[in-house]
Amino acid sequence: MLARTLLAALPVLLIFGPLLPGLYWALTPALDTSVWQALWLDAQWPQALRATLISSVLSTVLACGIAAVLATLHYPGPVWLTLQRRLPLLLSVPHAAFAVGLFFLIAPSGWLARLVAQGLHWTSPPDWVTVQDPYALSLALALAIKESWFLLWVLAAVLGEQAVSRQMVMGRSLGYSRTQTWALILWPQLLPRLVWPVMAVFAYGLSVVDMAIILGPGTPPTLAVLVWRWLTDPDPAFQARGSAASMVLLAVLLGCVLAARGLWWLAMRQRPYPNGQRKPATGLAWRHLHTPLYLTGYAVVAMLLLWSVAQAWFFPALWPDAVSLASWQQADWTPFWTTLWLALVASGLCLPAVLVWLEWGPQRLNALLYLPLIVPALPLVAGQYASLLHLHLDGTAVALVWSHLLWVLPYMVLTLIGPYRAFDGRLMTSARALGYSPWHACLSVKWPCLLRPMLATLAVGFAVSVAQYLPTLFAGGGRFVTVTTEAVALSAGGNRRVLAVQALLQIALPMAAFGLAAAAAYGLGRHRKGLR
Repeated sequence: MLARTLLAALPVLLIFGPLLPGLYWALTPALDTSVWQALWLDAQWPQALRATLISSVLSTVLACGIAAVLATLHYPGPVWLTLQRRLPLLLSVPHAAFAVGLFFLIAPSGWLARLVAQGLHWTSPPDWVTVQDPYALSLALALAIKESWFLLWVLAAVLGEQAVSRQMVMGRSLGYSRTQTWALILWPQLLPRLVWPVMAVFAYGLSVVDMAIILGPGTPPTLAVLVWRWLTDPDPAFQARGSAASMVLLAVLLGCVLAARGLWWLAMRQRPYPNGQRKPATGLAWRHLHTPLYLTGYAVVAMLLLWSVAQAWFFPALWPDAVSLASWQQADWTPFWTTLWLALVASGLCLPAVLVWLEWGPQRLNALLYLPLIVPALPLVAGQYASLLHLHLDGTAVALVWSHLLWVLPYMVLTLIGPYRAFDGRLMTSARALGYSPWHACLSVKWPCLLRPMLATLAVGFAVSVAQYLPTLFAGGGRFVTVTTEAVALSAGGNRRVLAVQALLQIALPMAAFGLAAAAAYGLGRHRKGLR
């Protein structure tokens, strides 16, 4: 048993172990008081911190609100089932590609402005600041829409449990409206279980760089972009300032989490006891909130498709004057192939590591595996880069793959842990009683039964690797270009047609992974009813 536990822990140690000394090397320069004085006197960082706080807090609140309203109004029901079916398609759109498409949609020369121009007879784009505004409101909007899909996916998994559905039926049978049942019974139980996903959403909003470059303010940028620039500066003084600012991000995360915890404690203490009064359903005005949520996702992809084939498209025309496949024919496919092999290797290495961890690893340490999801990415990336520099591995393929594993592994564990815990343990008991060893029982019984969630987990890991921006920049040392890094680089002022092509390639990879996973699950389980 000890040997199997050590075997399960070995991949995790190889992924997380080198990070610890790297964090020490990366954050030690921030312990100098002169570094903090230089940070305090820097004219950019107060406005950068303000933009970061506005975008991260506002996007988290909006994302939670959207997910809560949709769940309250539509679970259970046909709209909720439709939403569940469409979520994989929406989630497969990476953050950077979504930001590019939203930029094409809401920019002063974007499609929505062109639509308004048809009625107002504009001949030039309006003088509006709809993207890259100083308060990062457009960034907050993009994050809120994108992260609401993630929270709905988490809610769908939680609401799929039988205990929750039985409580909903019981509340409705007692005459309480759907809203009352959620407010009095379900939300008080579900909110504590959503702490980790909400923290992950907030931490991502604090440290997002790719979306902030595309939609966020320019001068000064958000604090995450500022930290990224300082950490990649050749001057050691700026690198130390970047380390100090990354610790500010950690402090902001901790402060906001403690504040949210305090507000939750106060809300629970002042929560009134149910008085038994039945009230009519409310919130009917929000019943169609899911429609603009769908349409935004589809419109983003449509804008990318139009720009990728547009030959000439001048304001205020709604449609391109001519279309051509020239941008696709002249596209640089090197980032695509680099992204493909990198995502395949990263997800392929993580799947066996996840399986042995969930089978024989110490499950009480799962919270440690989730730390990369709930901690701002910049300090972790800086720690990875410091370790690679000391090991003389920076800029190598091995370093690039290892840098992605830190984020791919937690997401794959989070995806597979639910089906793994729901597996009927009596099947394994029967296999062991028939003389199967633990390894043979897993290979012959348990893992084949979990084939469908394993394929879905593999697709999730593939998509996570495709979307990685900061690890690719730091660990790759500029020698490896993926569709994500190429799209962000082109967003700074490159050709919109080339940018749309790279963004679509970034979307195509996760969509293909989810599609192949679904097709493989159907094909392998077609004659096996329990695997469908």
